Amino acid sequence: MICNICEIERLGRVFVGSLLIGWGIFFGSQIGTVMFVIGVIPLITGLIGNCPLYTIFKNYYLGNYRKH
Repeated sequence: MICNICEIERLGRVFVGSLLIGWGIFFGSQIGTVMFVIGVIPLITGLIGNCPLYTIFKNYYLGNYRKH
């Protein structure tokens, strides 16, 4: 799989995604559900190291295509 986000961005996405999921579970209402769903997106992209929007817009990290 092509890795198109850098390590720092991956860590940031995992952190922000986890934070939003935690807040979503804590609040538990409709706002909590929205925060949970929004938090899943950066968490998954951070864990796999690939952002589909970067692929669509051809915004690869410094043009380096790395395969796992």
